[in-house]
Amino acid sequence: MNCSGYLRRTHRWVSIAFTLTVIANFVARAQGRGEPPLWLTYAPLLPLGLLLLTGLYLFAVPYLGRRHERHGATEPGTPVA
Repeated sequence: MNCSGYLRRTHRWVSIAFTLTVIANFVARAQGRGEPPLWLTYAPLLPLGLLLLTGLYLFAVPYLGRRHERHGATEPGTPVA
């Protein structure tokens, strides 16, 4: 598996962690015992930052691949030396 495959798998698992931390926040606030602890409130920020970085990279990969292919390709009908 290449780097993109590992990054895609990591992105999926981090999204699960992010979802669980957001659910924990909603549950803590729904119990009505006042404000939840600050660590619980800010817990989703780390997975969210990782999702941003990995998501932007995965979004850019197809465009970066096309640029590299375009530079190496010749036009149809031109002789290859």
